[in-house]
Amino acid sequence: MNRFLRQATGYVGASALAFGVDFLLLSLLVAVFGVRYLLAAALSFLAGTVVVYWLSIRHVFDYRRLDDWRREFAIFAALGLVGLVVNLAVLYSLVERLGLHYLVAKVGAAGCTFIVNFLLRRWMLFLPRGHRQNENINDAGIGP
Repeated sequence: MNRFLRQATGYVGASALAFGVDFLLLSLLVAVFGVRYLLAAALSFLAGTVVVYWLSIRHVFDYRRLDDWRREFAIFAALGLVGLVVNLAVLYSLVERLGLHYLVAKVGAAGCTFIVNFLLRRWMLFLPRGHRQNENINDAGIGP
């Protein structure tokens, strides 16, 4: 299996586990503690970010561009903020505009953020600096 597909597959697994944490915490915060769904979604998303970071550096990516894990996590989380904004916007739209239950909407919102987060994080943190774009395409099995 080529490197890109192996990493993408691993990231799907890591993201699935992180989504499980995110989803369960969201449900708990809203149903048990009465936290409003958008605030609960932001908090649970951050917990999922910690999980996906840990799994990413342990099991998904075989190269780490930065030596300092604190700096690496800060960038990883900052890139996740893009996903958080998308996640909250989709969640709000699906709940307030379409009337979906917040947990159903969460599934749709998560799907919208997955690909962006994987590609940004891989490109910014887990590829060597000299890695050329056409090599990414070839790694993905798309090029010649």
